[in-house]
Amino acid sequence: LLQNVEDPTRFILYEAYDSEDAAAAHKETAHYKTWRDDVAPHMALPRKGIKYRAIRPE
Repeated sequence: LLQNVEDPTRFILYEAYDSEDAAAAHKETAHYKTWRDDVAPHMALPRKGIKYRAIRPE
């Protein structure tokens, strides 16, 4: 979880997965669905996913 230093009300939650399938499977877990539903009312804007490619050693 990252907090914007200029606007402490803004956060970025980043997650890394080994594959698209792993990310999709995570979104089907009970704990993810509970988290998603619990945080939704606290969001100033709707959540949006932004995909990045990892540049790191394997």
